[in-house]
Amino acid sequence: MSTLSTQPPRTLKEKAAVLFRSRRIMAWEIGGIFFINIVGGSLHFAFELSGFTRWVGFFASVNESTWEHLKFYFWAGLLYALIEYTYVKDDANNFPLAKAISFLVTPIVLCLFFYGYLAITLPLYGRGYFLADIACGVIGVIAGQIVSSYFLQREPLGAKAKQVGLGLIAALTIMFSTFTFYPPKFFLFEDFLGHEFTGQYGILEDYGPYMVFEFDTDLEEE
Repeated sequence: MSTLSTQPPRTLKEKAAVLFRSRRIMAWEIGGIFFINIVGGSLHFAFELSGFTRWVGFFASVNESTWEHLKFYFWAGLLYALIEYTYVKDDANNFPLAKAISFLVTPIVLCLFFYGYLAITLPLYGRGYFLADIACGVIGVIAGQIVSSYFLQREPLGAKAKQVGLGLIAALTIMFSTFTFYPPKFFLFEDFLGHEFTGQYGILEDYGPYMVFEFDTDLEEE
């Protein structure tokens, strides 16, 4: 992968090239905001639409826990990163690290806003709000893409930074692949239907209260 020059541009041609690369990266990062939110949001329903097929639970949410919502943003973001890389690899620096940090920033910011607003609305009104939930996801993705854009346009940070980035992405991939089926007994993983904890984790036994679409959706046996 070629990298952006660490030397300041001197000629008009060099300045134009740097500006073009910067705008190209920014355009991709902005596009990612829409892609990740739309595709991620679609994955919220993929498990039901698949007839509750277990393997779909690797990348689609299987309950209303916070973790399951973070999961579909991660997979949508990873898919977009793979697509983006094929187009910006010659323009961007620190790609693995930039995306790894983005994948960390998005859930952190999302959780801060989500639990922050619920800390206000639940005591006052006894409920959360669907549009506020969506807004928290959008804000988290925007924050992640901003951070990603910053690192993609920074000077090259070296081979160690690449290794750290790839290691973080690998760790997150393993976590989001396995914790659905082996969820820790922690509040992030507990089903949060209607903004109330239900005491359930992972794949549920009864999806009747969760169904959005009207068709036969018996849970498949292993």
